[in-house]
Amino acid sequence: MDQHDPHGETGALGDAEYAEFMELAAEEGFDPEDVADDLAAAGHGPLPVLAVVGRPNVGKSTLVNRIIGRREAVVEDRPGVTRDRVTYEAHWNGRRFKIVDTGGWEQDVLGIDASVAAQAEFAIEAADAVVFVVDATVGATDTDEAVVKLLRRAGKPVVLAANKVDGPSGEADAAALWNLGLGEPFPVSSLHGRGTGDLLDAILEALPEAPEMTYEQVTGGPRRIALIGRPNVGKSSMLNKIAGEDRVVVNEMAGTTRDPVDELIELGGRTWKFIDTAGIRRRVHLTEGADYYASLRTAAALEKAEVAVILIDVAETLAEQDMRIITMAVEAGRAVVIAYNKWDLLDEERRYYLEREIERDLVQVQWAPRVNVSARTGRHMEKLVPAIETALAGWETRVPTGRLNAFLGELVAAHPHPIRGGKQPRILFGTQAGTKPPRFVLFASGFLEAGYRRFIERRLREEFGFEGTPIQVSVRVREKRGRKK
Repeated sequence: MDQHDPHGETGALGDAEYAEFMELAAEEGFDPEDVADDLAAAGHGPLPVLAVVGRPNVGKSTLVNRIIGRREAVVEDRPGVTRDRVTYEAHWNGRRFKIVDTGGWEQDVLGIDASVAAQAEFAIEAADAVVFVVDATVGATDTDEAVVKLLRRAGKPVVLAANKVDGPSGEADAAALWNLGLGEPFPVSSLHGRGTGDLLDAILEALPEAPEMTYEQVTGGPRRIALIGRPNVGKSSMLNKIAGEDRVVVNEMAGTTRDPVDELIELGGRTWKFIDTAGIRRRVHLTEGADYYASLRTAAALEKAEVAVILIDVAETLAEQDMRIITMAVEAGRAVVIAYNKWDLLDEERRYYLEREIERDLVQVQWAPRVNVSARTGRHMEKLVPAIETALAGWETRVPTGRLNAFLGELVAAHPHPIRGGKQPRILFGTQAGTKPPRFVLFASGFLEAGYRRFIERRLREEFGFEGTPIQVSVRVREKRGRKK
């Protein structure tokens, strides 16, 4: 057990608590090494991020599917295919990382150079390393050269994937890409899997290890807040109102802001870094590309942030895009505050229907602090800081292992898992393996149904708070070692 660092791999556990927990696991007959591995998997810090960039139709989404081991990224022969999710989790040789797919962008949105620059810049900004995909059968194009310039300016580690090399005859085409000046081109066929193992080995060398999480570790600098929401909900107006001056262009015209705007703002006696994602407007003739662009930019902002302030326009019916953005924030593991904007425009009838919509559609984030504001008039903006501080406190909350297991024992005794197939699975013990967001690992004697897991999460919130933060609960079912007679 000495090889397992209780401050590193297990995240929030200290020496004494880690030893106590491992002793408990041994008493229950679990293999200590398996338990330590489970804690390490749940207790890591934020996963490193890999961006996959390149011009349209070079096979980026196919490569992403190959790396994550399932067909999840949409693959089509035309650019501009909309995807709800652009970030996935992958693993190779025991290491986990996030992968951001930037495929399917419309070539003529702002002219070829500008559109490639826009999609690549946002992905690269949030990434720790980049895979640049080039079609080896076509060779390096002017567009590829434009991406190379971006990569050099960004200064991030780059792995060059020469795609569509389906056999030895294509090796010469791949070798020609040395001329790009990005180092060794790795010949791969993302469609057939050829060469992807060597590519992934190179990716792991370029990516940093997942950072360690330690309890009460303080992140330097101002707390980072992402203002996210669908187009025209008032993100730029809100940032201007908070800042007390016009720092961001507010305009009905499409695409008034292209670059991300990070602002240091004094609010409530503290300095905060606001990451604005405004300026993504729907172009009527290019709706799919604009939606994809918005998703990519939102994902990049969430990667940089600690808290997501999600703006919702109360004057309009809650839309599917609102749900997608909320889901992105929760899946990214960020603290969440929901700001219902344009409250000054609300009449009694709309307020009635809005409350019904919130009860029906936002039940999965009823734990998030809610503020009713008007970015135009400044109504209730003073309530934003307390809501953000509440969400951060929940995001960083840590429950001692002893207290958690006492709670679990009482919970299981009062509300046992339903009997299924003549068996009744039981939670044996658990621990909080990390914070930011709170991550729990429960060890059980059998499979726990999804409904029972949701019940556990609900009771954890009732007992310990966790306001404003998602909770991640993973359950490990392991065969006990045979006890000595």
